[in-house]
Amino acid sequence: MLNTSDILETIQMIQQENLDVRTITMGISLFDCIDSDLRRSCSKVYDKITRRAGRLVEVGCALEKKYGVPIINKRISVTPIAMLAGASGGDPVEYALTLERAATELGVDLIGGFSALVHKGFSPGDEALINAIPRALAQTSRLCSSVNVGSTKSGINMDAVALMGRIVREAAMLTRDNHCIGATKLVIFCNAPEDNPFMAGAFHGPGEPDCVVHVGVSGPGVVRSVLQKAGKDCDLIAVAELIKKTAFKITRVGQLVGTEAAAMLGVPFGIVDLSLAPTPAVGDSVAHILEEIGLARCGTHGTTAALALLNDAVKKGGVMASSSVGGLSGAFIPVSEDAGMIEAARCGTLTLDKLEAMTAVCSVGLDMIAVPGDTPAETISAIIADEAAIGMVNSKTTAVRIIPAIGQPEGAELQFGGLFGSAPIMPIHQDSPAAFIARGGRIPAPLQSLKN
Repeated sequence: MLNTSDILETIQMIQQENLDVRTITMGISLFDCIDSDLRRSCSKVYDKITRRAGRLVEVGCALEKKYGVPIINKRISVTPIAMLAGASGGDPVEYALTLERAATELGVDLIGGFSALVHKGFSPGDEALINAIPRALAQTSRLCSSVNVGSTKSGINMDAVALMGRIVREAAMLTRDNHCIGATKLVIFCNAPEDNPFMAGAFHGPGEPDCVVHVGVSGPGVVRSVLQKAGKDCDLIAVAELIKKTAFKITRVGQLVGTEAAAMLGVPFGIVDLSLAPTPAVGDSVAHILEEIGLARCGTHGTTAALALLNDAVKKGGVMASSSVGGLSGAFIPVSEDAGMIEAARCGTLTLDKLEAMTAVCSVGLDMIAVPGDTPAETISAIIADEAAIGMVNSKTTAVRIIPAIGQPEGAELQFGGLFGSAPIMPIHQDSPAAFIARGGRIPAPLQSLKN
């Protein structure tokens, strides 16, 4: 039951503390659009997406007005397009242009699923799609792409890791006149979830229903405000309890919006992703939560421990508030999208090595990080491999979204605007991992994969 104080508190969260529903994402299966003729397949894809998601934006806007809760993005995720490209042949960029056209027609913010799952090897469709990613992202504005290169069960496909280093560089190169924006829409995963509503890594997994609605909530500003009001005298047990209670309230908002959206659209409700998703807005930062816990600045000693406490408390609080929690769920640490992370990176407290350590205990991984434009493809591949290893060994999702700032030196910044914010170009190690990456093959699955 809600009492008056609960209602007033929620209103304050929305009006003063940046509480929002970050996304309503409709997942759509395209398996019935598979065709040996590329043109026919693209026509089926366009027709199904526009039919299924025809009212998505309308419903999202109606729920915003009804509950007064901002719904920042309306998005679509689809079956990994590599699964269609393998049957149709031809240039997968045709699928990318079809997805872009559908997204534009519907007025959604982003569409994800120009994706391939290659954690154990490549099919012809996988290779064709991956090689088409840079051109696809350069020719579209709403399309997002992802590739899963590893899993706890199968190990890490190092041939795919080596290829993705080159693909990331090419995606940045083809969009160098637009702040290398192509690389911001490409995520490389280990243990990619099939029900993730957040971009750029969302795709509609093969095990998902024909159509489903997922919701991603946010609210780092709310958590920070609660801790600020509590003061510095409470111990870490009390801090964890406050975060849990706040995460519960945030997730209830997402559950309400998600179930009602699904009912209005006539499709099943999927999951609430209870991740704390920051923005560049002042007061809406995961880094500032860590500083409220007691760090002088995010990135200093103690940051990993504070992030572990935050991530665990968010999950514990949120999982009690929803009948179905999924996706990524926890705390995001995207450098360019978090005002506190941006500031910590600018002053040098937050480094790439520290971020890698933090990814062992948070939701995803190395996210929205700009590196010098002359960074070799092998170094990018090695960064991907390190992050995939953390995910594989710890049975968790990890990911890399890294932006080589073509033509820009260390210390400069890329300006993306909107939710993408700005990315200080961070230094990297200069010693080459090229011989390691050139070996290829596969890093075997760890012992903990043998759970049968």
